[in-house]
Amino acid sequence: MATNPYKTPAATVADQAEDYGEVKILSAAGRLGRVRYIGYSVGMSLLMYLVIGVFALLAGLTKAEFLMAVGMIVGGLGMLVIMVMLTVQRCHDFNQSGWLALLLIVPLVPLMFWLIPGNQDSNRFGNPPPPNSTGAVVLALILPFMFVAGILAAIAIPAFSDYNARAKAVQSQQAPQ
Repeated sequence: MATNPYKTPAATVADQAEDYGEVKILSAAGRLGRVRYIGYSVGMSLLMYLVIGVFALLAGLTKAEFLMAVGMIVGGLGMLVIMVMLTVQRCHDFNQSGWLALLLIVPLVPLMFWLIPGNQDSNRFGNPPPPNSTGAVVLALILPFMFVAGILAAIAIPAFSDYNARAKAVQSQQAPQ
C-alpha cells in the first residue's frame, strides 16, 4: 500500500518559543537592544522637553520664574536617572558591567552604546531582549530624521538669508525716487 503524500503528519510539531528577557525601563536589571536604547533615549528627551515646556508655560502664566528652574531641574534629573538605567541595561546586552555607563560623561563616547551589537544568546545578565516594537523603531528613526533636517536647515537658512538680502538690495535700487 502506497503512503498518501497529502496526509497530515503524525508527529507532534510545536513551535519552539524563544525565551526573551523582560523590558524594564525603570530598572537597571536586564538587557536592552540598540534600537530600543536609541528609541527610548529619543523618547525620554522628548518627554523632558515636554515637562520643561509645561513648567515654562506655567512660569509665563504665573510670572513665577522659579517654576522654570524647577521644571529644568526635575526634567533633567529625571532624564539623567532613566538614561543611566537604560545605559546599564545596554551594557548588560553586550555582556559588560553596568559601571561602563559612567562613560556617559565623556563626550562622544556614548555613541559606542549605539554601535556595539548585543549578544544574540543569553548571557550572565539574562535572556536576549524581545524583538523591537513598532513604537521603538519609530522613536529610533526620529534621530536620523532630526540629523538630516538639522543639516538641511544649516544649509538652507543662511542661503535664504543671503537671497533675502540680495532681493532687498535689488528692490531698493529699482524703487522710484
